[in-house]
Amino acid sequence: MKKIIIKLIKIYSFFSPFFYRGVCRFNPTCTEYTIKSIKKYGIIMGFFKSIKRLSKCHPFGSYGYDPLIEKEKNK
Repeated sequence: MKKIIIKLIKIYSFFSPFFYRGVCRFNPTCTEYTIKSIKKYGIIMGFFKSIKRLSKCHPFGSYGYDPLIEKEKNK
């Protein structure tokens, strides 16, 4: 199921420049962030994290480098 969702996201990201001419405010892009979060956390938690990221995407929101947060390993 993850592979199907990721393929759909990649198809969307291929065709989205034809409809939306905006510039992404973040690095990595929201599409890359969503794909990485789905691979790492699964479909439900990955979408939750991507929706949280998309909610920051507005003129007064943050911008810049915003990677997936890696959990620290307890030693």
